[in-house]
Amino acid sequence: MMKISGRVTWCCVALLLALTSVSAVQKTLKSINALKNINFGQSVPKHSLLLLHWFANEINIDDNNDIIQLTFDPNSGAYGSHHYGNYEDLLDPLPRGNQHRYYTIGNLHQGTSTQLPPYVVNPRIEDMGRNMDRIIFRVREQNIHAYQTIDQVFITQHIPHQGTLYDPAHTYRIDINLLREIREFSVGEDQQPLSYLRNRFGSSADDFEIENKWGHLACLGLLLYIVIQEKHSSQQQNNRPENRRNPSNEREPRKVQNQGHVVLDFNDEEDGAASRRTGNRESDRWNTLRSCFACIILLGIICFLLKDKIYNYLS
Repeated sequence: MMKISGRVTWCCVALLLALTSVSAVQKTLKSINALKNINFGQSVPKHSLLLLHWFANEINIDDNNDIIQLTFDPNSGAYGSHHYGNYEDLLDPLPRGNQHRYYTIGNLHQGTSTQLPPYVVNPRIEDMGRNMDRIIFRVREQNIHAYQTIDQVFITQHIPHQGTLYDPAHTYRIDINLLREIREFSVGEDQQPLSYLRNRFGSSADDFEIENKWGHLACLGLLLYIVIQEKHSSQQQNNRPENRRNPSNEREPRKVQNQGHVVLDFNDEEDGAASRRTGNRESDRWNTLRSCFACIILLGIICFLLKDKIYNYLS
């Protein structure tokens, strides 16, 4: 009986680990092309892009060592930052020791001496969201006199009418490469020419129109156009009868060498984006099914080990 009890205990532990492992965020965004797969303005607030743009340009990135450094102290409440306890297990548990902490940032209504920039607090365009989006980052606290190092960044949002709970279905990890790409759209004295960014990221945007609408924030306007408006325009154009392709004539996206980077030809990007969206949905379904199968198998093992007791009880 002791042997069976021990086996049951280990099975229960394994089941618990399986359930907690699937609760962690598994979606990682590694490029601006990946951002296009997010339904900004529908399931995710558009304001997330403004907050992410500011954050990417506020931090420092050591490109030689892939190190992200904070430029402010999150314990001081700068920009509305504060400690995040991860009590609902939205993210992975912190490593052992006291060197790591999660922080959240993005509350527009939290008073602080260091405020977020006006384009984040008071967006130029409407329907950007209602203070739902947040950024969570994990800090490795080292020497208090040195810059704190970030090793994980996430965008997330509050669940409507659920208080301070974050939505695991719309929480995404942000790769350092995506942060680098967003930094190319910085605003201010060192901003890149719109024509360069448009060609760099394969956009068909009208430079003159964006500059007239956004002024000194033109690079930010181009980023929003590429991620949101251009994606929807491409989907509508691709759904027209004259643009529907014969599946037998499908071909791989053509790669174009541009400014030292390989980008996809714009005419084929629509199909590639659709394929990636389908792949992401299939991946999410597979992760869910895999978790269910693991739970069923573990429960079956437990029932098998206790079959004698169950039989005696039923008899």
